[in-house]
Amino acid sequence: MARSLSEVGLLVKRVQHRHHRAFTAALADLGVSLVQWDTLRHLHRHPDASLHDLAQLTFQTDQAFGTLATRMVARGLIERVPGPGRAVRHRITEKGQTVRAEGQKRANAVLKRSFAGLNPEQVDQLGELLELVLSQPVD
Repeated sequence: MARSLSEVGLLVKRVQHRHHRAFTAALADLGVSLVQWDTLRHLHRHPDASLHDLAQLTFQTDQAFGTLATRMVARGLIERVPGPGRAVRHRITEKGQTVRAEGQKRANAVLKRSFAGLNPEQVDQLGELLELVLSQPVD
């Protein structure tokens, strides 16, 4: 029996929601939220990113991310550094790197459990299918 697009869309959302809850629980005792850890992860990959870039990467508005970044600076997880002109860039601190690395281990464990029912070829196929879906415009 073929599934409807609505059913498949709901399944994608349920997996995402399950991962969100599991990541939140796994990161709790590190003292960071999922969006804070995601910020550290993106800064690790994109050093000196702007506030706007980080907001987009973490699915936040610029204003919401500005508030988040201020809290993360106060906690010593990231720092603000001057960029070209009036631009401000962000960098992960040593403390932030430690939290990011431990959070990555925990996130990997969550994902390993979540996808345990798939063999490596199925994981690759799922990834390819999701990339194909994401390549299609929805606007």
